[in-house]
Amino acid sequence: MFTELFWAYLVAITLLTITPGVDTLLVMRNTGRGGLRDGCVTSVGICSGLFIHATLSALGISILLVETAWAFSALKWAGACYLVWLGIASLRQAWSRNSRPKTEPREVVRRRVGTSVSFREGLLSNVLNPKTALFYMALLPQFVDPAGNAFQQSLVLASVHFLLAMVWQCGLAFAVVRFKGLGASARVKRALNAATGGFFVAMGAKLASS
Repeated sequence: MFTELFWAYLVAITLLTITPGVDTLLVMRNTGRGGLRDGCVTSVGICSGLFIHATLSALGISILLVETAWAFSALKWAGACYLVWLGIASLRQAWSRNSRPKTEPREVVRRRVGTSVSFREGLLSNVLNPKTALFYMALLPQFVDPAGNAFQQSLVLASVHFLLAMVWQCGLAFAVVRFKGLGASARVKRALNAATGGFFVAMGAKLASS
């Protein structure tokens, strides 16, 4: 029975993974900031958060969290504030006048960010996203065979999601690097940062008001 559920889960999780969202834009933004390594490390952080959601779902904590109004509200506000903070950071980068890619070496223009920063940004983006918590609470149990070990199955399903998301997001990071390598102008880069920042701020505001 688990095999049949697995294939249904694979289709559902693939569609979810390729749907653009906050995680996608964060990977693209960080790739533009620090290159392929920055984007891929951000993806590792995002995907690592899936195991946290899967564990909480398997242990039933997610259900308790959603049914407890104050706890879910706290998670929602934390996620909203984090999105707004990311948005403001992108907008500040878009408005910065220090970007001169045509006259300075790429190593100077590119911001050097430690791997721990990129990983933490990705992890917090995923863990503080109440929509991800709701997804794992509502959808993941539908693909778990009640006759088997729920915890082990949840981790297996999260591992599949991890691999799919890593391949997709790292592919996006590589595409962003190629796009930059083709000579994207500073004006285009600023426009992308501005659009990403505006999206993060709008999503944070929408999350806080929902």
